[in-house]
This record gives sequence, structure tokens and C-alpha cells, in this order.
Amino acid sequence: MIDIRYSAEVAKARAEKRPLVALESTIITHGMPWPQNLEMARRVEATVRENGATPATIAVIDGALCVGLEDAQLEALAQTRGAAKLSRADMAACLAMGGTGATTVAATMIGAALAGIEVFATGGIGGVHRGAEQSFDISADLQELARTPVTVVAAGAKAILDLSKTLEVLETLGVPVIAYGQDDFPAFWSASSAFRAPLRMDDPATIARAHRMRRALDIPGGQLVANPIPRDAEIARSEIDPMIARALKDAETHKITGKDVTPYLLQRIYELTEGRSLTANIALVLNNARLGAAIACAMGEDGK
Repeated sequence: MIDIRYSAEVAKARAEKRPLVALESTIITHGMPWPQNLEMARRVEATVRENGATPATIAVIDGALCVGLEDAQLEALAQTRGAAKLSRADMAACLAMGGTGATTVAATMIGAALAGIEVFATGGIGGVHRGAEQSFDISADLQELARTPVTVVAAGAKAILDLSKTLEVLETLGVPVIAYGQDDFPAFWSASSAFRAPLRMDDPATIARAHRMRRALDIPGGQLVANPIPRDAEIARSEIDPMIARALKDAETHKITGKDVTPYLLQRIYELTEGRSLTANIALVLNNARLGAAIACAMGEDGK
């Protein structure tokens, strides 16, 4: 019933049982401007390959769930205007109506699980928005991490969010939050936040074993691997925090709500940092792709 279409590269990797890393597509359509979005997508895919795994960028195109995109599809998606931003709530509707949409973290996890892909590398997950006690604005990404058995590699949650509340909700939902190589939970553009991560692991093999152990224990859901942005690419919290505060105030002034909030804030911070946030974003995504590939390769070894 679900029309799943694999790229030639992904189909070959599946047949040969080689490690795969899922990649989201919302970062292409909603996260970065053209042509940087296409350049970034190609670099991320190349980074996964260079580190021993096969990239599988996931999107819905003309009513089909595409797991892995041919280069022409990737370029077309990067230039698509008005692509739907798909999460758990609207993914099925987009498929049923023959639509085209880019997958958020939650939707990418769903697609990855359907394709048997256990590792997904992204930029930053969604979470609890600031002021959620009034707006109830909480990303579906958090529930998805509690439901879907995919290990997600991200530079923490996006720094525009309430990180303290995001960590609390993840704990309540039983999602392991693993800081990679440090004790602090990273803050997207900054390597460290003011919060300590619940868990720390220092090598991909241990992360892979933890993923397998959850399956063995029949515990649903995945795990979040919080991989800090490289120090030479970060924007210090003392610098970025006032800009985030200004962007949030601007969003409130312009009455930006719902799914429009995150793209607006990312664009506003891009303007306030004079493009440095985009450079940092690309660096952290590439860093996550490297770690994601290493974990996928370790899972392959662990499964032998």
C-alpha cells in the first residue's frame, strides 16, 4: 500500500547488507537557502560515504516515500517552493494525496524504520518551545524518539528551544540522551549548554550496543546521541543567546506561530549573525554525518 522507492545506491546497499544512514529533507527545503541547501545536501551525503556508510535522504515526492534520492531529485527538491513540512500528523495525508513534502526528524524516523535503517543523522532535533506553558508548542520529534527504534545523531536540540524543558520531557518519555565525548548537553550552534546530559558515551561501538540492548529488552523507541559542534566552528553561547532572544521577540511581534516558527527563527538568526549561523549549521551537520556513519558501521559489526 505504501509506495516506497529506493534510489539505486540505497537499493544496492540494502541488497548487500551494508550500513545505511538516513538523512532528513526539511533541512534542504526549509532550513537553508538555495543554492547552499543543495551544496550542503551533497556534502553531507559525500561525508556519509567517506565514512563507510550509504546515505539515504528521505522525502515524499509525488505521493511516493523516497528512501534515497538520485542527484536530479535532490537538486529538484532543493529548488522546490511550497513543499510540505511533514511530521507524523501529516505524512500519511501527503502520501495519500500524491503530494510532495520534506521530512522532519519525526517523519524521517518513520521512513527510516519502514526501510530498516537504524541510524539517522540530522542537525538538531525539535523540542519544547520557549513559552510552551502557554502555547503547548512541543515538537512531535520527542514523542517519535519514544516510539520509533532509530538512533538519532544531532547537535542536541535547536538552541532556539527551551533546552531544560526538552530534557525533562525526554526523560519522562524514557528516551536515552547520550552526550558524545563530553558531559554537557550541546546547544546546537554552541558545543555546550548550561545542562548536563543524562548519559555520556565516548565511542560509536558503545552507542551501537546500547541501541541493540534496547531492542533486546523490548523497550520501544530510539535514542538521541547529542554530538557537539566542533569547537572551531561554534558560536559561543554568550554571543548567540542575545540574538536568539531578539529573534524570539521579533517572531512574537510578527505573530509567527506553529510550523512557521522554527524556519522564521533560523532565518532571523542567520541575518543577525551575518551568515555565521549557516556556516556553523553546515559544520555540525557534517560532524553528525561522520558520527552517524561510524555508528551505522558499528551496528553492522555488532549484528554479525
